[in-house]
Formats: sequence, C-alpha cells, structure tokens
Amino acid sequence: MVKASFTFIAVAALAVFSTFAPQEVEAHSWLDCVDWRWKKSSGKNKDWKSSSGFCKGYARRYPWKNPKAGKFGLLDNTQWSRHYRQNLRKNTLPCSDSHAGLEQGIVETRDLKGAYGGQWGPMTVTKSGGELCVRWPAKNHAASNEDNTIVKISLAEKPGPDPSQKQLDKMVIAELKYKNCNKQGDSGKKDENTRPCGGCFKVPKRKPGIYLLQFRWRLNKGKKSALDDEIYTSCADIQIK
Repeated sequence: MVKASFTFIAVAALAVFSTFAPQEVEAHSWLDCVDWRWKKSSGKNKDWKSSSGFCKGYARRYPWKNPKAGKFGLLDNTQWSRHYRQNLRKNTLPCSDSHAGLEQGIVETRDLKGAYGGQWGPMTVTKSGGELCVRWPAKNHAASNEDNTIVKISLAEKPGPDPSQKQLDKMVIAELKYKNCNKQGDSGKKDENTRPCGGCFKVPKRKPGIYLLQFRWRLNKGKKSALDDEIYTSCADIQIK
C-alpha cells in the first residue's frame, strides 16, 4: 500500500512539473514588417527589436494596432495567424486564400481597398533604387542547432494581379539569411521564440504602380522530393513611385 501511494505521488508531481515547466515549442515565421525604419536614437546599433525602430509598411491584412494580436511574434494562436504553408503538389497559391495550403492562415490575396487602413497596417510606399528592410520573428528557428535557412524576397515585374508561384520563382530580388537575428527576445530577455530578425535589400527598377512582394521561407527540405518541402509565405503590396 505504501509503495502504491509513493508511485501515485511521484506521477502526480511529474504531471504538475510538466504543466508548469517552460516549453520551447517550434512554430513557423511570417513577415512582420515590410518597411522597417530605425530610430535616430539607435545610432549605429541597428538591431531588430521593437524599441529600436518602427514599421512604416505591413503585409496584407496585418493587425498592426489591435491589442488582441499580442506582442511581437505572438500571432500564432490568434485569428490573424500568418501560418500559410504552401501545398506544392496541388494549387500552389503564392498567397493564402485561407483554404488552399497544408496550413492556411489569414487571407492574403490581393485586395488593395480591403487589406490596408483601419484595423490593418498601411501599405509600403517606396521608390526604385530605394532600400527596404523587412522583419520577422525567429520562432525558435534561429537557435544554434538550427540551419541558417534562406528567406527569398520576390517582387512582381508588373503592377496588377498576383503572378503565379512559378512566375514569382523567376522574380527573386533578394536572398536573406534567416538567422540574422538579435541574441535576445524582443523584450531584451532570453527568448528564442520572439527573437527579432531581419534583412535589407534594394528595390529594383520598376515603373510607378502597386506590386506584389512575397516573403518565402523554406524551413525544411522534403525527404523524398522537393514537392514535399516545407515552405511558408507572406504577401504584401508595395507602391513604387
């Protein structure tokens, strides 16, 4: 009887510890900001944490000021989840329509009137030859045991409807190292989940108009085929003047 009681107490204690012990859960990243700007006060210390700068342009339907969206890097479990994993074997949409894909995420199809303003962040406005800096959360994939994967930035060659994914594959304008991140979380404390990351690139020559910009990140290679690659995208419109 004593042995049985001890076993029960040990199991109960383990259950309590598992409940309250900190967990590092891997999640998938997204485009947090399309036009990141540093504050003058940041000087030469141009890191990616929120207190060092501000965002002037966002992805489609990004809840920039909604308190329910939580702090940096915490959109995962909200109605605005950005987790769109492409289905490379069927209907590979470049941007989520909230139906296609192995993971759907929020709608990010083209809607110039409905995707910006009000509850959604503003559209990026830039010029040919200008520089854009984009930002994303590490989501536990910038740790030392993770590969330094690549974020591909594609820009449509013409204003208008979104190109297909096959077309965008030929329109890559930048390849950014995923692990270009702060050493600490966005709050300044150790947190692999919310480490802010980012990279900058030049805007190629384009005629004035509104163009699709795609953030495309391959987290894992498919074990048997490239069609099984684990790829996530985020989409934004940028106005080039």
